[in-house]
Amino acid sequence: MNATPSSDDALVLYGQRFQSRLLLGTSRYPSPAVLEAAVARAQPAMVTASLRRQGSNAAETGSDFWALLKRLNVPVLPNTAGCMRLQEAITTAQMAREVFETPWIKLELIGDDYTLQPDTLNLVEAASILIKDGFQVLPYCTEDLVLCQRLVDVGCQAVMPWAAPIGTGRGPVNPYAMQTLRERLDVPLICDAGLGLPSHACQVMEWGFDGVLLNTAVALSQDPIAMAGAFADATAAGHAAYRAGAMQAQDMAQPSTPVLGTPFWHQSH
Repeated sequence: MNATPSSDDALVLYGQRFQSRLLLGTSRYPSPAVLEAAVARAQPAMVTASLRRQGSNAAETGSDFWALLKRLNVPVLPNTAGCMRLQEAITTAQMAREVFETPWIKLELIGDDYTLQPDTLNLVEAASILIKDGFQVLPYCTEDLVLCQRLVDVGCQAVMPWAAPIGTGRGPVNPYAMQTLRERLDVPLICDAGLGLPSHACQVMEWGFDGVLLNTAVALSQDPIAMAGAFADATAAGHAAYRAGAMQAQDMAQPSTPVLGTPFWHQSH
């Protein structure tokens, strides 16, 4: 996978550098043309795509879609969306590697078809098998600290905890757990799933997350192109704020301009 040129503040995943910290999904857009324009506006680090893709029209599932992916000129991150069994996820990842000609994989192993919560019991084993097979695994997981630690232990150089269930747009439902992940883990953290507003993306980036991955919040908005830009801007702003170092919240009011002595225009010279 070819990444963007290096910079001092690049997102680094498995040794490769990306200038953008936004990753964008490619499903559920009103049309391929809108998808293409949204990607052009957001300039994401990667776009995700699945072999098990279910589009709203034929152009989203056939050869036209693959041609569109090539036109985007953005690295593709294949995913194992829809897989609910360990071997199914492994086989899908191996097929994706052949089709997309990349060792990168977003590992999705779903444990519950109602909440689309990851299968936390088998996810670590699946990640371990794929890493040993030469994949660069970005696992979709919950915000559970122990799970994320185990994923790192088996070789994942980044983890992708959700903020809320996929497609809900609720934003971070467990801020404490997500901030604890940032405090305890030294690998890149990409918030994956559940973001609905640019302010949600900005918030997790202010906490020190390294990137966000989203799809529904852009694809199902009234203006996906404008929303893609809004999320890109919010992601960059949140990261800039984190690097700048926010002031500590205070319990009491503090005047921004301290008052000492007489007004400056009454002072003698």
